[in-house]
Amino acid sequence: MKKSVSVIIPNYNGKHLLEMYLPSVITALNAADTTYELIVVDDCSKDDSVFFIKNSYPQVILLVNEKNSGFSYTCNQGIGIAQMELTLLLNSDVQLTPAYFADQWAYFEMKDTFGVMGRIMSKDGQRIEDAARLLVFKGCRIKANHFYYIDEPHAQVYTTYLSGANALVDTRKLKELAGFDEIFSPFTYEDYDLCIRAWLLGWKCYYEHNSVCYHQVSGSIRTQLKSNFIKTVYFRNRFIFHHIHLTGLRASLWPMYLLIFELLPKLLLGKTWIFKSYTDYKKASTAIKSSQTKLHLLKQVHQSKFNISSIIHIIKASLQEKGVTRI
Repeated sequence: MKKSVSVIIPNYNGKHLLEMYLPSVITALNAADTTYELIVVDDCSKDDSVFFIKNSYPQVILLVNEKNSGFSYTCNQGIGIAQMELTLLLNSDVQLTPAYFADQWAYFEMKDTFGVMGRIMSKDGQRIEDAARLLVFKGCRIKANHFYYIDEPHAQVYTTYLSGANALVDTRKLKELAGFDEIFSPFTYEDYDLCIRAWLLGWKCYYEHNSVCYHQVSGSIRTQLKSNFIKTVYFRNRFIFHHIHLTGLRASLWPMYLLIFELLPKLLLGKTWIFKSYTDYKKASTAIKSSQTKLHLLKQVHQSKFNISSIIHIIKASLQEKGVTRI
């Protein structure tokens, strides 16, 4: 059964990307023959993005941040006003194929579906950039960087998380989770965290190999920010993510693990930017506690006892005796 869709596209200095890829989004939505709304949230761009949308796409709902606030906050503005049954979280540098939605509707006939993502190909179509992800522990690290897919009809493949570049999710569930956790602003780890929270409430995330889109790795972050700044934010958010989601013995060992395996090796190699990652992470302790409390309360409401080990078990068990292709 087809459902109505709110498409939310965050934008920062991406006029050239909107020019290239927004037409493909509209084509795919029209081909799906369903009710939809397009929401572009501009994160205080310095280019002509706002003028371009107003003049070229008057049907688009345009929100403009008063100041540059990062990915999570920007997406959450769109999530807050989304009115359709499903929400497509989409980066401005993603090109949808015309039949993109055709194989995704069926997932939402299951009551415990949180969302589904498609196969993300490189712009030239030569390689798969993102597919389903396995979840594993490595020491105290929660890792989801092992890609796989099952190229069979109606395979219903689980994935640890849905890429923030391309995720079709249940709007009601997304709003219940309050969208992305803005503790991760300005960028990275917010999509990972969102879907882990969904899993911990008993909601499933899926990967559909037959839904294809193409990604221009541009984007706004990698081309406009200095490398050390990106790395500093990435590791700060990695530390925050683990502090929120580790439980039991691993949570107890995390402070020591962080110092011995994350901080010290990089400092010895002269990567002094890691110290700012660590100090910024420590400064976020109150916000981390708040995120943990909100998650705990949601789990109580849903009577869920899931933890990271539960997710690992469910995904691994689902792959037994299936033709899995690793990437």
